[in-house]
Order: sequence, then C-alpha cells, then structure tokens
Amino acid sequence: QMWNHIRGPPFVQKTQNGVAYIHGSSQGQFVVETYFVMLIYGLIVCGMIMLMEAGDSKGDSGKRQVLAVVGLGLLAIFFSLILSIFRSKAGGYPYSFLFK
Repeated sequence: QMWNHIRGPPFVQKTQNGVAYIHGSSQGQFVVETYFVMLIYGLIVCGMIMLMEAGDSKGDSGKRQVLAVVGLGLLAIFFSLILSIFRSKAGGYPYSFLFK
C-alpha cells in the first residue's frame, strides 16, 4: 500500500491483448496487483489456521479431517499461485509448484 501511495501506479494497464493485472517487471506493480497478493496471502493464512485447528481440536474426527483437507488445499493452491506470480515477475526464477 505504501509503495502505491508514494509511486502512484495505475490501477491496471490496457494492453493489445486486453487488460494486464500483474505488472511484467519486478520493478513495478499495479494497484490491483497489491490487492491480489494481499488476498492470496490471506487465503494462505486461512489454510494454515485450518491445518492448526485440525491438529489441535479434540472434537469430531470427521470435522478435523475436513479442516485438514480444506486447509491443505488452500495452502497448496494459493502458495502455488503466489509462487507463479513471483516467477512471472522475477525472470529466471527456476521453481514452481502446481502452476507454471
């Protein structure tokens, strides 16, 4: 948020192929990109909280299993998405998880 406040980047960028939501360079970012990354990190945290609650709770084992599976799914999908965004911005970054 502070980077956006100081630099004043555009919300999105219109390109020949449509609208770009993620800036192609590691030297810049769009305002909507900040919100995307914030949302993705929030969903990763929700997945971690679900995993911790599944391990700590003493309740129904079915509920614990559902919490664990959903938490692991959130963690894997959205961590892979944030890694994919970083990989697209940082040229030459070799690692990926689920998405390229």
